Amino acid sequence: MTASNTRDRILDALQDILISDGFSSVTLEAVAREASVSKGGLLYHFPSKVAMLAGLIDRLVEMAEEEFREAVEGDEGVVRVFLRTSLPQSTEERELYWAVIAALRTHDDLPEEAMAKVQGTFTRWGEMLHEAVADPVLAEVILRAGDGLYMSAIAGMPQPSPEMNQQMTDRLVEMADAANEQAGW
Repeated sequence: MTASNTRDRILDALQDILISDGFSSVTLEAVAREASVSKGGLLYHFPSKVAMLAGLIDRLVEMAEEEFREAVEGDEGVVRVFLRTSLPQSTEERELYWAVIAALRTHDDLPEEAMAKVQGTFTRWGEMLHEAVADPVLAEVILRAGDGLYMSAIAGMPQPSPEMNQQMTDRLVEMADAANEQAGW
């Protein structure tokens, strides 16, 4: 078994415990047991509970980087990719993000670097939207709409139908395209 596989199994186990039982149930022993590794094997990769959370944040940031690349290089465009990825794609994803946010809010000894990575991910979307939409007010409206979709989804609030979400996305993309055309972009 490679170190990378062991590290991924540990992070998968951390994710599972966060989702099922919350951050207060995360212990080195519980994660090691769930990952089927020795406590020493876990400590080799993550010397503390905080280090595991920082590792999970790194994983989530890597996923966000993939979305950034898709937004810039793909055919959908920044606005559509941002709005699509603002909605968790599964119950597990929704619960994971909710658990991570709860852990971030209650864990003061998390390294500043980890917090900066989370903040940087949200900031990056804003920067990309402002670069992709000629009207800065519309770019900000799109950003806040996506953030609202994200927060209400992970908080388990009632959601618009998939059809309504699609119509909202289409309308905002149309508005961004029109603003860009009017500005000569």
